[in-house]
Amino acid sequence: MDAGLFGGTFNPIHNGHIRIASHVKQQCNLSRIFFFPSATPPHKPGSNLAPAQDRYAMVEQSLAGMDGFSASDIELSRSGPSFTIDTILAFEKQHGPDTRFFLLMGSDAFFDTPSWKKHKAIFAAVPIIVMPRGEPGQRRAIASFLDENISKGYTWNREKKQFIHGRLQPVYVCHVPKIDISSTMIRNRVKQHLSIKGLVPSPVEKIINKRKLYL
Repeated sequence: MDAGLFGGTFNPIHNGHIRIASHVKQQCNLSRIFFFPSATPPHKPGSNLAPAQDRYAMVEQSLAGMDGFSASDIELSRSGPSFTIDTILAFEKQHGPDTRFFLLMGSDAFFDTPSWKKHKAIFAAVPIIVMPRGEPGQRRAIASFLDENISKGYTWNREKKQFIHGRLQPVYVCHVPKIDISSTMIRNRVKQHLSIKGLVPSPVEKIINKRKLYL
């Protein structure tokens, strides 16, 4: 089985996350995508972060009944900061060799990977699917980034829309629709007592109201 790993704070998860994941799942022929909220993101300390269990509940309830989408609390079961390489290895141990994982990340996160723990090990461990939003012209920037920060020797396979390397896993480029929704927008609207209906799945709105999050 080919499965995507889609991590983030999901603070909160919104309809844009789900629409983008649906697009990637279809375009990249993934059987399943696992959404996993970060418990303590090393790069986002003190960013009006809702409690981990509330963020997980929002993800889990939003995906309930959706074919091919699952919520995972794999990072919540570990103490301390959430490092992506540890999460990848945990998923592989949990699901065994019959599942091939692909790491999904937006272009902003992708270009920030040199600051991550053991970032080159990530490129050796799993194929990566980079998700530029809307703009089709980022392939050269990705190529330069790989050459300068990861390893020389990547070549572009136009047919498969991937960068391939003799020793490392491929890096796919999957352009996703530009959706004008963000978690920051949701939090700001909640703080201003504005409606978020239609921007988030209904369970998210209910949990935010019940738990009085982001006020």
